[in-house]
Amino acid sequence: MTATLTATPTTALPPASGAPPDEDGATIDLKAELAELGVEAVLAALDGELVGLAPVKTRIREIAALLLVERARRKLGLLSPPPTLHMSFTGNPGTGKTTVAMRMADILHRLGFVRRGQVICVTRDDLVGQYIGHTAPKTKEVLKKAMGGVLFIDEAYYLYRPENERDYGQEAIEILLQVMENQREDLVVIMAGYGERMERFFASNPGFRSRIAHHIDFPDYREGELLAIAEILLDGQSYRFSPDAREAFVRYVGVRMTQPHFANARSIRNALDRARLRQANRLVAGSGPVSADMLMTIEAEDVLASRVFAQAARP
Repeated sequence: MTATLTATPTTALPPASGAPPDEDGATIDLKAELAELGVEAVLAALDGELVGLAPVKTRIREIAALLLVERARRKLGLLSPPPTLHMSFTGNPGTGKTTVAMRMADILHRLGFVRRGQVICVTRDDLVGQYIGHTAPKTKEVLKKAMGGVLFIDEAYYLYRPENERDYGQEAIEILLQVMENQREDLVVIMAGYGERMERFFASNPGFRSRIAHHIDFPDYREGELLAIAEILLDGQSYRFSPDAREAFVRYVGVRMTQPHFANARSIRNALDRARLRQANRLVAGSGPVSADMLMTIEAEDVLASRVFAQAARP
């Protein structure tokens, strides 16, 4: 099922003109432009939203700087081919790829490289049909919705299934490639997924690699970063760890990271939801009134009751 995420509207990029370069000494204050267009605020919000991910944040700033300079060049009549903006985000689940895609769409919109700051999030099921003649209409409908903004294709490698001769993913791939090339001034495609699988996908479909300018790898979070994410999430919901619960959660993170299906920040969010569930049941089962402090505090027993510890104790 497609999902639409929208950024704040702003001024469009001035269209490129055939005028000669400005020679009257006109200048543009790039830092002032960055602030006036709200791009610096978006970058600051990204820093605040996501713990760690320094290489990713650096790369997003570099792309923003490139686009700002391209905008300034157009304003001063320095013409060049439109930049290729399609991207690949690789990394494990829960490393912030969707969040960064949303912020990237906002930056592109504020700098005038897309008409709308929306992100249409899709998977294979939104693009590929189950019978002859079904795929092309589905893919074209998604592209129509995404036009003027960003199309985010999660687990993009599932579009290609060479082991199934009757699979219709190749039809979706051919339509996407055509649109990515011919309408790249009105649509930015971001493809996301596991690093190794994306590499195999690009090797099997070189047309995608040649159309993607920016490949960004999202590293896994470290233990300390995951704890910081947990405390930020709790604070945002008016919860907090007791000192013993914090110590227990540090242990939880260390164990959970070694277990299958660990999904970085996503797993941390799920763990906190279950801790809150256990806290609520503990409070309701208790006797006597509860205070605001009790309602806010996650205790060690709310963490230690997780089955993660029981699974780790098994031989």
